[in-house]
Amino acid sequence: MPMTDFSTLQAQLGALTWPLLICAFLALMICLERSALFLQQSFASMSPKKQAWVKALRQSDAKASSDTIQALIDSTSRQQDLLTRGANLLLKQADKPKQLREELLSLWLNKQQRDLQAGLKLLQVIGIISPLLGLLGTVLGLIEMFAQLGQSQGPVTPSQLSAGLGLAMNTTAAGLIIAVPTITAAHLFGIWAHSQCVKVSHVLNQLNLWLSGVEHIALEQNHYQAFADVNRAKPASNTQLESQP
Repeated sequence: MPMTDFSTLQAQLGALTWPLLICAFLALMICLERSALFLQQSFASMSPKKQAWVKALRQSDAKASSDTIQALIDSTSRQQDLLTRGANLLLKQADKPKQLREELLSLWLNKQQRDLQAGLKLLQVIGIISPLLGLLGTVLGLIEMFAQLGQSQGPVTPSQLSAGLGLAMNTTAAGLIIAVPTITAAHLFGIWAHSQCVKVSHVLNQLNLWLSGVEHIALEQNHYQAFADVNRAKPASNTQLESQP
């Protein structure tokens, strides 16, 4: 920023120039970093090659044999998207009990959610502090205006009011300009992080069922093959109840 532009900005914002600039800089850096992560994960999840193993598993009736599991480990070991990394971790623990795999999966998902939400708390803090700094600038501007009025012996002129009111309005506007996109970005990135973890958790839990001996993974259905015996047993139970007097 040229010195003349910075001097003009400092004249408009007064003592709160540096605090507001620091808030704006931190918010911009966090938003850029989170946006880069969002684009990376989005492109990775949309790539057909990245999710080829998921489609193959949906269309296959293969059981969780050692050869099938090893083939899936090999196909997921070279990919870096969130779902594939979680699947690779889960497949490598296929010989462990189901409960232990669930605990490991839960810990891994918690860590991934923390990584996806990194910096969002700071964004929320900046979104809260920025309008308060603007309000502080408003108070300081009014104090300056009344101080000038108190020193004046003649009638009040617009030039006496312009400096204080200008500082008050400028700092308020600057604080809101920083706060509105910052809070919006924090909430949008938080929603995206939660959505990513829910989708990954859904597929990985079904993969864990497959490793536990479920006949097939019905990824696009509302029920699983593991519950088929229960569903078939319900009509028999109802028939027995109806035959009773």
